[in-house]
Amino acid sequence: MMVAGRRQPYNNKFPFPFVKMLIIRRQVAAVRPTNVHRRRIPPAVWAASTVLLNTCCVGPVAAAAAAAASSTSTPPHTCDTMSASASSSVPQYPLLEKSRQSHDSWLLRFGLPSHRVHLGDDPMLPTCISVHHNGTSEEGMAKLLKKSYSPTSHPSVTGTFDLLVKAYPPRPGGGVGAAICALEPGQLLHGKLKSERLVHGSPVIAKRWDRIGLVAGGTGVAPLVQIIRIVLDDPTDKTQIRLLSINCHEDDILMRRELDELARRHPGRFSVSYSLTGGRVPEGWSGYTGRGTVEMAKEALPPPSGDGRTTMVLVCGTDGFRDRWAGPIARAPPLADGTKGPKIQGPLLGILKEAGYDASDVFKY
Repeated sequence: MMVAGRRQPYNNKFPFPFVKMLIIRRQVAAVRPTNVHRRRIPPAVWAASTVLLNTCCVGPVAAAAAAAASSTSTPPHTCDTMSASASSSVPQYPLLEKSRQSHDSWLLRFGLPSHRVHLGDDPMLPTCISVHHNGTSEEGMAKLLKKSYSPTSHPSVTGTFDLLVKAYPPRPGGGVGAAICALEPGQLLHGKLKSERLVHGSPVIAKRWDRIGLVAGGTGVAPLVQIIRIVLDDPTDKTQIRLLSINCHEDDILMRRELDELARRHPGRFSVSYSLTGGRVPEGWSGYTGRGTVEMAKEALPPPSGDGRTTMVLVCGTDGFRDRWAGPIARAPPLADGTKGPKIQGPLLGILKEAGYDASDVFKY
């Protein structure tokens, strides 16, 4: 019988291939990631989903895999439907599991390629991935669509990353979110890691400001959750964080259980407030109502920088949500090759401007 935490002796009466398989299984089990509930993924699921086992299989297993590959069976579905030659340079990420967050949103956990330990290059900097999907343009012509998603998981997590995705109805020029949410465990996502996001000149978040305010609209909470985890994971980081999450209905509040648990575990360092915009408020609702006001900003967010203490407010949501709170993001002139110029912050406007914040206190995600 196997005893937890104790190294088991090999049985030398078995031939070497069997011993080798035992070693492989133990190595895989050692790096097998946890699921969204922080439980170990069952070996069968992990074996079916990762590149690592595919490259480790020997003997009859490898022969069976080769036979399956040469058969006429349907290849794994991928979010990116590019041909093999066109997508060979785009990393693939197998879906390990998914859980519903609301009627149209999912939390999905993906495995990393075998050569990567973390999704990003620095396990303390926020990450973002550009998902590739072959869809259509607004005119109905075939077009490669790309959409950026920031993981909700801490960038130091090994072997996996989590995406919070809303399945907007498919439409010409869109449908990436719906394609991702339609994936089933074992199917593949295509995407490329994006360059580090510079927040007023630097990608660093940890220990940079005394106070952080976060304003999230719907799935705009996703990149902010990663920032919360980066800060709270370091017990020496004394930054105080206040999150305002704005959603249509109470059932639409994404990652509420995780956020409330973080607030419970980190009193004095993290607090969260909610606001509903759907009109009919459930009985007993104690949060805010409405899309945002100056009064709401002053109550739910840290004050502007001053008195020797620094504040940064990050705003993430739809274009209209961001415009209401901080003004639109602008673009620099087109590049020499005709592509769009890089995004720039533009002037601070909206609620935060009226609430007394300076442009240096605010960043539009």
